[in-house]
Amino acid sequence: MTISWLPKNITEFSWQDLESFALNTLLYIVVLLILARVAYSLLIYLLRRMLVERKGKQLIDERKANTLFSLLRSMSFYLITFSVVLQILKRLFNFDTGALLASASVLGVALGFGAQSLVKDMIGGFFILFENQFAVGDYVKIGEFVGTVEETGIRTTRIRAWGGELHIIPNGSITAVTNFSRGKMLAKVEIQLPYDEDLERAMDVLRAVCEEVSAEFREKILEAPTVQGVTQFGERNVVLRVIAFTKPDEQWGLERELRRKIHSAFLKEGIRTPQFQSIIISDPMSSSANEEQDSSGAPIKT
Repeated sequence: MTISWLPKNITEFSWQDLESFALNTLLYIVVLLILARVAYSLLIYLLRRMLVERKGKQLIDERKANTLFSLLRSMSFYLITFSVVLQILKRLFNFDTGALLASASVLGVALGFGAQSLVKDMIGGFFILFENQFAVGDYVKIGEFVGTVEETGIRTTRIRAWGGELHIIPNGSITAVTNFSRGKMLAKVEIQLPYDEDLERAMDVLRAVCEEVSAEFREKILEAPTVQGVTQFGERNVVLRVIAFTKPDEQWGLERELRRKIHSAFLKEGIRTPQFQSIIISDPMSSSANEEQDSSGAPIKT
């Protein structure tokens, strides 16, 4: 390795040559960064067009395309950044690229034992992608975190919680995933009724509500709502259940609509729902004691 901007003999040192080299190197780095930025932007544009849409037709599922796009974007960023740094080092210190790459491979093996978590995260990211465990836009539960997948990178997965919190999870630590956005999803509504209420009439009202909701949400429903009947006898009430199967991420909206319409229908038909009352029981001895006081508050002796 020889540093081109250092003279072989200190007596040959020239500030003019150093200034010329510095300006040329600065210009080289600026142009290199601009080219890298343009190449990265062009690559991202082509990846987006190829993966998501081509002549108006989707090549693969939109969520899978977004997941693959985020992973390739992350890999492209690291690859281009490494190439730029390599070229800058070669310009400054006149590195032999082949020797540097060979040294990097040896160093990589040495560092691999100390960076096992990094390698684990990268391998985990590839398995998540190829096994299609989840995709961008899926509503998932990973460990203690629940939210919508925003990005799956080469090292981490980002999920956005319902309250807006962003959770960044290393791919290597993802051991179990619950995906709420795959296949048909169950919408379940349970209604409590007093024991003295007419259950047959209540179930007739529920069936009418199910028919109404089926017609209104037929594009989101895979299996129409049905009344299962009595599912439980509680201490004070009996439990009726209504179920339906919907497209992914539509089950919660259907449950809310079922509850709203059932409540309105029960009010219209005069069907009672449980009403809990708070009963306060006081100690009668303490009440009588309070009454036997004089005007100053002192107890009256008898």
